[in-house]
Amino acid sequence: MDRRTFLKSTGAAAVTPLLAAESEAAAAAASQIKHIVVVMMENRSFDHLLGWLPNADGHQAGLTFPDKNGVAHPTHASAPDFTGCSYPDPDHSYDGGRTEHANGAMNGFLQTANPGLNAIGYYTETDLPFRSALARNYTTCDRYFCSILGPTFPNRIFQHSGQTDRLGDGLDLCTLPTIWDHLKTAGVSHKYYFSNIPYLALWGVKYLDICNLYADFLIDCAAGTLPAVSFVEPTFTTLTNLDEDDHPFSDVRNGDAFLAKTFKALSKSPNWANTVLVINFDEWGGFYDHVPPPRAVAPNNTDPDLQGGKALLGFRVPCIIASPWTKGNPASPIVNHTVFDHTSVLKLIESVFNVAPLAAREASTDVGNLLTALNLANPQPTVPALPNPGYVLPSSFCFSSINPAEVPAGVTAAMLPARPATVRDDEEATIFLKMITSGMLKGFPGQ
Repeated sequence: MDRRTFLKSTGAAAVTPLLAAESEAAAAAASQIKHIVVVMMENRSFDHLLGWLPNADGHQAGLTFPDKNGVAHPTHASAPDFTGCSYPDPDHSYDGGRTEHANGAMNGFLQTANPGLNAIGYYTETDLPFRSALARNYTTCDRYFCSILGPTFPNRIFQHSGQTDRLGDGLDLCTLPTIWDHLKTAGVSHKYYFSNIPYLALWGVKYLDICNLYADFLIDCAAGTLPAVSFVEPTFTTLTNLDEDDHPFSDVRNGDAFLAKTFKALSKSPNWANTVLVINFDEWGGFYDHVPPPRAVAPNNTDPDLQGGKALLGFRVPCIIASPWTKGNPASPIVNHTVFDHTSVLKLIESVFNVAPLAAREASTDVGNLLTALNLANPQPTVPALPNPGYVLPSSFCFSSINPAEVPAGVTAAMLPARPATVRDDEEATIFLKMITSGMLKGFPGQ
């Protein structure tokens, strides 16, 4: 059953004008949008990266947060530290997120088990020139929340499946259906492009046939042969901090360089005039934000924190939509204030290509459809001149996936970031490294 038939069969389009309007927009979009590209980065909050953006509900300088001793600490500029090696990785676990949420007070970011002041730091417009210019020139969503108040793996599963089967990061194989299944059933072309780690290996070898290397993405862009739906992954942080995903302790300037390279390839592609690029982040990474998340319909019972069948969304994360239909005026940037989450990306895909929803949240109006952020009546395919930053050596070097209780010979304390004696269950650098060492990537391209 396709999305439009599904909505009609449930009576949703008749019940709500919002879904009726969505259906009309989807029909219009289908004639213009031929490609959707999704790039999901790692572990940064909205205020932390985009709190400076004009027209957005952001806060950077001037906020204070109490530590566990009641001492108030002001928010501060993070640069020239672009790695955070001298601090712990901020807590972004399921339980840690609830400490930070503090029943909606949003003041618990220094109250977790092993907090560091990096959790209340921020980057300004000049620190990360490409994504700053992209946000000014295209459309930013300042009410885009991650799908669950928990770490990377639950949220990345949400991006593929519209629901999750876990609250923490773990290597148990996932059996939930995904957008890839529905695209295949609908006959819609699709590819998953990765750099060093194919996250789809969490489903075993089920999606091996759609997995391609990032180099293939660049080739497909240049040739104008992109599929209808593409997911594109940066290099994930594992042992060292030399990667592109923005996860501590990798240098966020290299994340900026990756996004610039990706956008340049896409915007120069023959496919650009019919393409929507969505850049989002899996979750907040333990970094502060001032907006308490709302609740939205729970697609299953994995999250035990339910009220009236609704689960708490995670904290806000950056989301930029770059396309001919979201171009704006950099002097007064376009900011969309609709409540979105990762299932809003699925709604966009499902609406444009008439694919059935995966789970209950996509069929609800608790979160919006990213399609509504597009001005389909006024496409502007010309691309503004944007900064093109290159890759840099990290502002400091450190390992990311070494448990200090098991430090190998030759590794000194100065080479390790500040961290507790045991690794938390939200340490994605460690779990991504385990994806490599476990052998579960065997048979995937480049492995």
